Amino acid sequence: MTQAASARTWAAEKTERKNAIPEGLWLRCPSCAQMIYRRQMEANLHCCPECEHHFRIGAAERVRQLVDTGSFTPMFTNLSPRDPLQFRDLRAYSERLLAEQIKTGHQDAVQAGECFVKGRPAMLCCLDLTFMMGSMGSVVGETVTRSTEHATRQGLPLIVVSCSGGARMQESGLSLMQMAKTSAALSRYDKAGGLFISVLTDPTTGGVTASFAMLGDVIVAEPKALIGFAGPRVIQQTIRQELPEGFQRSEFLLKSGLVDRVVGRKDLRSELARLIDYAGM
Repeated sequence: MTQAASARTWAAEKTERKNAIPEGLWLRCPSCAQMIYRRQMEANLHCCPECEHHFRIGAAERVRQLVDTGSFTPMFTNLSPRDPLQFRDLRAYSERLLAEQIKTGHQDAVQAGECFVKGRPAMLCCLDLTFMMGSMGSVVGETVTRSTEHATRQGLPLIVVSCSGGARMQESGLSLMQMAKTSAALSRYDKAGGLFISVLTDPTTGGVTASFAMLGDVIVAEPKALIGFAGPRVIQQTIRQELPEGFQRSEFLLKSGLVDRVVGRKDLRSELARLIDYAGM
């Protein structure tokens, strides 16, 4: 075999070995920069096995992690978004919605239902980052409101897991109205003596932060989650000052008194059950 033929054979074998490894099997942790095995990360509740960096997850995975197996009963699944403003930017809003629904298999950026958390009955509502960055439109606001009203009628503790880029601009003022609607429902729930546990995950920003996300009786945040209204770059450009290290992260907000507890994903389910017990619900 000639040297050229040998080189071609070696290159072909190398390509074959490379193609035999499934794409996406390994990924680099954005926190510690270590290469980690994806399945190991997923088995670790989507946390880096080296540094415990919390990767972002969707609503379906969040429900799976928090509730007792087989106990989640989905509710309000008949709600679907509309496009009353006929909004169009680079694409029509109706086209964006259809693409997101096909991609995720869900109608909008939220999942809600009754469940059990370590044997404790609860009403759970999770925003879904995989659907238009978890943005709050009319369906998200209505689902949070109905979840709150159902928890009020049934005397259930309410758990809302926020993960959102804020109000959905394609619905303009209709999305902003959800801030007042959800807040009013939570006020009635509070007067009825309910327990509202707000869980903040990365990121929780915009109109979600400015409404129901910060109204919890107990506000729990995942480690190093970005939490705020406007982004840090916008704030820095507005006030023209250097921001403190860790600004708008969970640990900074805990020191400032805006968050009650910072709880890692491994302990979150147990912590929710403990809080429900403390409230006697």
